[in-house]
Amino acid sequence: MLRSKAFNLLKSIHLMSGQPKLAYKGIHPVIASHGHHSHRSVGYRQRYKTGAGSAGGRTLSAALTKAMSEKELPGLLILDIGGTYGVQENIVALLKKHFCLITMKEFLENKKEMSKKIQSVFVSECRPTVDQELLESLPNLKVIGNSGVGVDHLNLKMISNFGVKVTNTPHAVADSTADIGMALMLASARRLVEGSQIAISPHTKYFAVDWLGVEVTRATLGIIGMGRIGYKVAQRARAFEMKILYHNRKQRRKEEEQAVGAHYCEKMEDLLQQSDFVMLVVNLTPENHKMIGKKELGLMKPTATLINIGRGALIDQDALVEALQNNVIRAAALDVTYPEPLPRDHPLLKLNNIIITPHIGTATVQAIQMMAEEAIANMLAVLNGQPIPSEVFPK
Repeated sequence: MLRSKAFNLLKSIHLMSGQPKLAYKGIHPVIASHGHHSHRSVGYRQRYKTGAGSAGGRTLSAALTKAMSEKELPGLLILDIGGTYGVQENIVALLKKHFCLITMKEFLENKKEMSKKIQSVFVSECRPTVDQELLESLPNLKVIGNSGVGVDHLNLKMISNFGVKVTNTPHAVADSTADIGMALMLASARRLVEGSQIAISPHTKYFAVDWLGVEVTRATLGIIGMGRIGYKVAQRARAFEMKILYHNRKQRRKEEEQAVGAHYCEKMEDLLQQSDFVMLVVNLTPENHKMIGKKELGLMKPTATLINIGRGALIDQDALVEALQNNVIRAAALDVTYPEPLPRDHPLLKLNNIIITPHIGTATVQAIQMMAEEAIANMLAVLNGQPIPSEVFPK
């Protein structure tokens, strides 16, 4: 469904004829420059690491040959190809159907030529870093296509001041992120990680009959952030006959609430006091930084579990450590932390009533593909002056 939506977005973009046949028939962006970018320079000096198996180490001559042979395609800056931090090979193949790819290494080795070609930047896993120096180095840049929904790693106001648009991929990430939220809730409730360790430990002689978890079915779930992902969590939770509370900037329409049996809490405090499971499903903003601290944790039931699939900095992690150590709440399950990964000596890593996963909310084969497709549709729309499916605006 989501892949079909991204495919349709790509098909809907009307492009120039007489170009090489691409995966999505007829797609080729119209290349145009913006006069208001003329104040930028090419003095960018940032350095990036590339993986041992990456393609960022190609010779300059190969990069220039590639750029010349594909000069009819708009330039797209990416961090690297393959390796530890680079774009995956299958996504690279998809991007190449619509763009001339330029790695950060190639750009840094020949800024004068490459800076003129780059009209888009593809940001994946928060890389490459988009700062003022980079923006000043790309006079023809028109769009930054973020693969993912969160954009707290991008300075939207600064980027907008350069006349550059920012897009994200909210449709592609919704199902996979909602799935990981449910997975963390179930794993924490039934103590799956601990149970697995007991089952495979060479020291286990028997299974204790008093080793117990808690029920998810018919429990109360409090969802903080009832956007696209939060609503999909509610849809899944309804199958478990859960009582669903939610706190959001705006109340959902009555028919939407009734469809999932959700009840609106105007005050977050009311939700915290009533919920057996509290799930954070909001983007990080300056206003909600550390929105869950010592006070909020103290309002939760001592039998409650805190789940975070938004951003790590939504939680005061020092306060969370204290709450878990002193049984202020039962447990926590986090797909996100701050920083990522946590330092290996961080006290959260020493607790047995917490599950931490390595930010894998969208880490599925299907989601990564759909995110790339949605990002491509967004970037092509900008380059062609078409309506942008998912533009992000500075506040």
